[in-house]
Amino acid sequence: MAKQTAPYTTLSQSSRLKKTLSQMRFAILHDKAGFAGFCILCIIILLSIAAPIVFPLDTMSDPSQIMQGPSAEHILGTDYLGRDIWAQIANGGRELLIFALVAALIGIALGALLGAFSAIVGGIFDEVLSFLADVWLSIPRFPLLVVLSGFVKLDSMTLAVVLGVLSWAGLYRTIRAEVLSLREREFIEAAFMQDLPLPHIILKEILPNLMGFIIVNFTLLMRSSIYSQVGLVFLGLLPLEQNWGVMINQAWTQGAIYNPDSILYILAPTVMICLLIISLVWAGKALEDVFNPSLRK
Repeated sequence: MAKQTAPYTTLSQSSRLKKTLSQMRFAILHDKAGFAGFCILCIIILLSIAAPIVFPLDTMSDPSQIMQGPSAEHILGTDYLGRDIWAQIANGGRELLIFALVAALIGIALGALLGAFSAIVGGIFDEVLSFLADVWLSIPRFPLLVVLSGFVKLDSMTLAVVLGVLSWAGLYRTIRAEVLSLREREFIEAAFMQDLPLPHIILKEILPNLMGFIIVNFTLLMRSSIYSQVGLVFLGLLPLEQNWGVMINQAWTQGAIYNPDSILYILAPTVMICLLIISLVWAGKALEDVFNPSLRK
């Protein structure tokens, strides 16, 4: 038994990581939509990092430049306070990316760990968690956030934690199903026969084999988190911080859509959000094609 399972149990974490990175590189280079998605995402990330230095935000209003169209000085025009729109676009993705990253990390951690423990432990623990997941999935998330914002003051990080907690149930169900099939493999049986600790079996043996599946769901959680935050900001239910959703809210309330000279004020952040969502969709699709053998060409 030990000789048969050696190729699985002796596979180091670095080897698994190299294999995962190799698969991701394959996805980037061999899928045109995936390659475009990764390029767009990298550009947005680099722009968000460099923007505070290269394109600093205007801190002073200029009444003589209110709601102006594109010009040599302001390539996308100005907002309702006369501030440069391009500088806000360049700086607006950073807070949104951090928010989506935190929400997705919390959701992935809860869903993956609870799903794996539930499938391995079984019994009453599994039944209770499965029941809670079914109840959790029946709750409409966005209306719940709208109601919650009326009772609790939500900032971006608080909302990220709430969204991460609300996102665990769907991933829990899929991870649990994957682990139930994975636990029948020989290398998992060998790990139990060696009396390895349960955290070791889950963290070192099971979850690394689901890393591709987890990465794909990570992009999906980032996308849904962005939808939720932009929707709440547009409804005016979140504090107005500096991101593209806030720009859409301010442009809409200031009537930019009715002013031909300032149409880019509402159009530019909308396009950036669409590009971010599309990049996550294309990147996630490329990763799914690679990590899911049934979809692999």
